[in-house]
Amino acid sequence: MEPGGGTAARFTALFENDVLARLERLRLNPVRRQTNRTQGEHLSGKGGASIEFADYRDYVPGDDVRYVDWNIFSRLNRPFVKLYRHEEEMHVVVIVDASTSMMFQDKFERAKQLAAAFGVMGIMNLEKVSLYACNHPGPRPLSLPPCTGRMSLRRVLSFVEGIPGGGQYPIESAVDSVLRWHRGRGVAVVLSDFLTFGDLERPLNRLFSAGLEIFAVQILSPQEINPETTGDLRFVDSETGYTLDVSSAGDLLGIYQDHRLALEDELALMCRQRSGRFLSISSQDPLDWVLFDLFRRRGWVR
Repeated sequence: MEPGGGTAARFTALFENDVLARLERLRLNPVRRQTNRTQGEHLSGKGGASIEFADYRDYVPGDDVRYVDWNIFSRLNRPFVKLYRHEEEMHVVVIVDASTSMMFQDKFERAKQLAAAFGVMGIMNLEKVSLYACNHPGPRPLSLPPCTGRMSLRRVLSFVEGIPGGGQYPIESAVDSVLRWHRGRGVAVVLSDFLTFGDLERPLNRLFSAGLEIFAVQILSPQEINPETTGDLRFVDSETGYTLDVSSAGDLLGIYQDHRLALEDELALMCRQRSGRFLSISSQDPLDWVLFDLFRRRGWVR
């Protein structure tokens, strides 16, 4: 509450302030911590030979209590962890599918919310974060250059808020385009519906070869998960404009579900084989549940 009883203004249009405050206390939890051995880049509150004090962040369960600043705790009755600069870095790369197929039933809005959430978790733990939005093929995808530290919070949120949607850019081509520009090992968060005719194995191989642990989130609409169709229909590809006339569409729902679940299983297997992770969610799943329940239970964050 602001003085006088008013409601505090939202810091971002992407989610409520209380969600942002909870995100600031979360940390990414990669299976294999891919780092870059460059002086003074990675900032951590966990062990190792410290070089230089860098910043503070809120204490979360599991932090080494040796790094708690007890002087601040005695004054504020709230634990903060001291962060020191180490000779390594982890780069968090967030890739947002902004093609036309993502415009359906709030998939794009959910992708932007998750992109912002992963960006907040990265920069508040003082990892290096960069974001890429892929909608139209071109010489270079729309991107936010690498940034770190809480001073970059507004830059990250503003970039995500301003991502334009719509275009014909298959996710496999988008990943290839990103990797032509990206440098650095760490985590690659890929947010897409993964509805493509292309080969998804090649871009996943390239992410793995680049030293990036894959965090792939498939976002589907409720109608894509459980379509309710009957009679004769004409399906139109939202990106290519191709049409397909179908008679007795309801009779094909079983075949559709088999193919949808097979794609989900294939994506999960491909990510696992490359020491990565995969989740499929609905665009209508509650955001709080996805961020603070599902991701935690699956071990993506802590």
